[in-house]
Amino acid sequence: MIRRSLIAIPTLIAISLVIYAILAFAPGDPLGSLATSSAITAEVRENIRRALGLDQPWHIRYFNWATAFVTGNMGYSFVSPVPVSTLISQRLPTTLWIVGLAYLVSVIIAFPLGILSAIKRYTWIDQLVTTLAFIGFSIPTFFSGLLFIILFSVKLGWLPFIYDSTLVIQDRQSLIAQIKQSIMPITVLALFQTATLMRYIRASLIEQFGQGYVRTAYAKGLANWAVVNQHILRNAMIPVITLIALDIPGIFTGALVTEQVFRVPGIGSLLIEAIGRSDTPVIMAITFIYAILIVLFNLIADLLYGVLDPRVRY
Repeated sequence: MIRRSLIAIPTLIAISLVIYAILAFAPGDPLGSLATSSAITAEVRENIRRALGLDQPWHIRYFNWATAFVTGNMGYSFVSPVPVSTLISQRLPTTLWIVGLAYLVSVIIAFPLGILSAIKRYTWIDQLVTTLAFIGFSIPTFFSGLLFIILFSVKLGWLPFIYDSTLVIQDRQSLIAQIKQSIMPITVLALFQTATLMRYIRASLIEQFGQGYVRTAYAKGLANWAVVNQHILRNAMIPVITLIALDIPGIFTGALVTEQVFRVPGIGSLLIEAIGRSDTPVIMAITFIYAILIVLFNLIADLLYGVLDPRVRY
């Protein structure tokens, strides 16, 4: 545990260094419109660069950023004089609402369908579930999101296609409005995630069917469901749980695209806006937080696998 935890530290340092170097040498001016505005003199522009530390070499800027980030200071946005942590905290609840409900829905749907598909493997039920899973996995969220908007917003007019993050739930009507505007982004994200989880669960269960302990259970005369419920599920869930831990950062990446399609002002849309404005502090903070999530959940999955299956420790 100590060894794997220590490996995560240089990994994060290397990731942050690479990301910062890419942003430092990327085209575009962090000052945005201020860099080309005729209303600002060259002297004022140079003073702004000096105040933001843009006159220093990139490796010095990286060291200053890393030192501040460790202490919890993510810096200030180049576009607006607002702390990056404030911008993220304003957008984070919306993203967590969409991502959390989408993942909950996908887990509720994927587990029974994945188990049913494995038990009824090679039957029409398995073929139907597998086909739906491949369709959900193959269609990108931006395409399915556009289809949902055309069908349910433009054609039928049932659901709003723009997410109103300023909506405050005060009564029954505002609650219904919140539910209606959340249906499409949550569904689009949940469909993709459900397909991924179903493949994990089905593959894990089918792998267990060929094990010796399963043949022994059938030889004892146990019914099919008893074998699955009492023996297979417990062992099959070990890799599934670890894969779920590995997959959690991925749903945040999917949410980035979904938020853009439905104009949801979450973390994903904040990142896209920052990229368009070359707002380095915001880009660096969000991308590095994503990197931390990926490394952290990889570490959790690694350690969790050892806890659930003691054989891995050796």
